[in-house]
Amino acid sequence: MDLMLTLSVSLVVALVLGFATQKLGLSPIVGYLIAGIIVGPNTPGFIANHEIAEQLAEIGVVLLMFGVGIHFDLKELLGMRHVALPGAAVQSATATLLGAVAAVFLGSGHGWVSAIVYGLALAVASTVVLTRVLSDADELHTPGGHIAVGWTVVEDILTVLILVILPAVFPPAGSKSGPLGLAVGIAIVKIAALFVFALLVGGRLIPWLLKKVAATKSRELFTLTILVVALGIAFGSAKLFGVSMALGAFLAGMIVGRSDFSLRAASEALPMRDAFAVLFFVSVGMLFDPKVVVESPWLVIATVGIVIVGKPLVSFLIMIALGNTTRSALTVGLALGQIGEFSFILAQMGTQLGVLPQAATSAIVAVAIVTIALSPIIHRLAKPIDTWMHRRTTLARVLTPRQLRAESGIPAQADGAAPAFQAVVIGYGPVGRTLVRLLRENDVTASVIELNLKTIDALRRQGLAAVYGDARQRETLLSAGVATAGSLILSSSTTADSQEIIRVAREINPTIRIIARAAYLRERSPLIIAGADVVLTGEGEVALAMNETILRDLGATPDQIDREREALQTDIGSGEL
Repeated sequence: MDLMLTLSVSLVVALVLGFATQKLGLSPIVGYLIAGIIVGPNTPGFIANHEIAEQLAEIGVVLLMFGVGIHFDLKELLGMRHVALPGAAVQSATATLLGAVAAVFLGSGHGWVSAIVYGLALAVASTVVLTRVLSDADELHTPGGHIAVGWTVVEDILTVLILVILPAVFPPAGSKSGPLGLAVGIAIVKIAALFVFALLVGGRLIPWLLKKVAATKSRELFTLTILVVALGIAFGSAKLFGVSMALGAFLAGMIVGRSDFSLRAASEALPMRDAFAVLFFVSVGMLFDPKVVVESPWLVIATVGIVIVGKPLVSFLIMIALGNTTRSALTVGLALGQIGEFSFILAQMGTQLGVLPQAATSAIVAVAIVTIALSPIIHRLAKPIDTWMHRRTTLARVLTPRQLRAESGIPAQADGAAPAFQAVVIGYGPVGRTLVRLLRENDVTASVIELNLKTIDALRRQGLAAVYGDARQRETLLSAGVATAGSLILSSSTTADSQEIIRVAREINPTIRIIARAAYLRERSPLIIAGADVVLTGEGEVALAMNETILRDLGATPDQIDREREALQTDIGSGEL
């Protein structure tokens, strides 16, 4: 009875407040947290069973991490080790130090040992919140989004090490501590063993199992198999290897994502993950005690500042120092400006070991609620801050287009081509790749702007013109030859900054023909207003193709098809479709 009552009331209150906050322009996460406060033990009225809510929330974390793993490529994770590993290590150390200083000087009853544990809880961001914020902003699968997720995975791994080390350094009452070096060594071996087992054994067994189940053509069995894989590997990782279930679920998702069933698993097998994720945020809200804000206001304020200002600033500087674009640096930095599930686990262990006062745990919960609530709002500042920075950035030295192209590795013969036979292509995904091939086959010189260094290196080895950089930057467009090109093609429909790119390109070359791609018809007008000559939308092109197919099947003549195509294109262009 408690299970159904807790589940029903929590979801109803979360639905109402999530809808209300969405209407106010805030993330629904804010509403879910407030719902947890309302049904929690520290406010009057109905009190939900926190233990049940916490268990259900743990399932939500597992399913969310499994879904993230499906869409995350191991090669990309390894490719980001030069950014994510040093970045997470330096940022975590800085956040720990700042948190410890705040706890010692602003908290009550904190020694340096307790303060360091307090700081460690602030060092790790919530992967669940981060992925949700990035997904809402359509940036989860951008270069910055991938780095941010990889960054938090490294933080999770570092936190697992800390969780193993803490009991060795501060053993529970009545037990003896082992050598610190041995505890660290065992933790590293366990994590390495999990990765090897999951990728080698699971990488063969799970795809084979999914293939057998898919052959039955039973949707229910396939869904059940995916849930068993996600929950089974997560639970096994915790019990057999001593790591978090979230990390185990992430690995399980990566294995499924490498199989032929990744799309089906993502679309069919995880319909419950959003509901359980809601319960995670509700359970966090239930931990909030308003008295903490009254008793230790300056500690809470300082800690919030460390999380939403200190951590993002350090992360931003690290990203810039490692050679990333300002947009990617802002995406990573602002997305990391919160704490979450691992912070609670660390705090609870510190309390159980007698290292962290209960008041400190309550302060961490208060900070988590504030930072999780503010995280979506703060992340929206990435684009305007980046635009402001770029508009006020001047070149340290003036280079001619020929010099810029030479420094970027663009072949010199591009200068000799007539403008009509020069094109700049932004993005080298499937559409961009096909465009470049067709342009070359028709003797049009094409240069590519990309943010993937591996792609840039591969293009240059093929003798193709390629520029690594942010297409919104004037110098990047100049390097690619926009000043003398006849055409600029935006090949990606997910480019969040197409309008800015078009505006800058039009300033450089007022006569250039700009062709942009958009996913939806509603995105066409803003791009036309920004200066695009032609905007091709996925919705419009599908409508045209279907129209031609139907008319051809009905026996229409080529002239009739052409007339209908022109009429439909007119409707699309006028916005009537």
